[in-house]
Amino acid sequence: MLRGLVLGTLQGVTEFLPISSDGHLAIGRAVLGIHDGTLAGTVLLHLGTLVATLALFRVEVRGALEATLQMIKTRTAASDSAHEVLAVIVASIPTAIIGLAIESRVETWSNDLRVVAVFLFVSAGFVGATHWMRDGTRNVLSLRSAFFVGVIQGLAVLPGWSRSGSTIATAMALGLAPLAAFRFSFLLSLPAVAGACLLELRHPEVWSTFGLDGWLGAVVALVTGVIALGSLRGVVTSGRFAWFAPYLVVLGAVVLISSLRG
Repeated sequence: MLRGLVLGTLQGVTEFLPISSDGHLAIGRAVLGIHDGTLAGTVLLHLGTLVATLALFRVEVRGALEATLQMIKTRTAASDSAHEVLAVIVASIPTAIIGLAIESRVETWSNDLRVVAVFLFVSAGFVGATHWMRDGTRNVLSLRSAFFVGVIQGLAVLPGWSRSGSTIATAMALGLAPLAAFRFSFLLSLPAVAGACLLELRHPEVWSTFGLDGWLGAVVALVTGVIALGSLRGVVTSGRFAWFAPYLVVLGAVVLISSLRG
């Protein structure tokens, strides 16, 4: 029960805030002495936050899909919503390629807190840089820019590398307005998280991890995720996104020093 509550809360809060859910889960496992597979052991947690994302972006998802179908039927130029769907598809390609390429190494790296600490510092760099990126006015990315954001998201499978922090920062650097960057980042997360979960579910041993703790963790991740995602929208639009950088630096330093001392 305690394990489900702790890991579910960590996943729900840190999946959306720009502080790296996988990094915090790696730290939480080290503290709690949990040594099961990092990727397989978090499928239900990721499913919980996937549902949270769909719940908060249901209007955007429905509108984008309807605009895409309308574009296909009428063969007219893509609206912003339809173009955003195309951008998500294009960005998902490098995400999938990179994720599959380094998947076999991620569990090993997740168990090395020195690696986690290094990528927490990387996340701090992305998040802190948004302090100077508030002037974007675009609502959609070009497909070339979307592809680059997809590369960044693919690398975010590394423990400690914040997916939301790095993709929002990159989208803002490419000219998106803060709220548009926030929306694109989480729309882009939907196929990435769903795909990662489906890949793990193909392994029979993963299903054995779906005990009471797992389901409890999923529910807690869903509830805390909805709260965290709603809060993050306000943080991004108010220009306070960079405030998470000092936390990441301090956490990275503590983790690095602790791991070096054994």
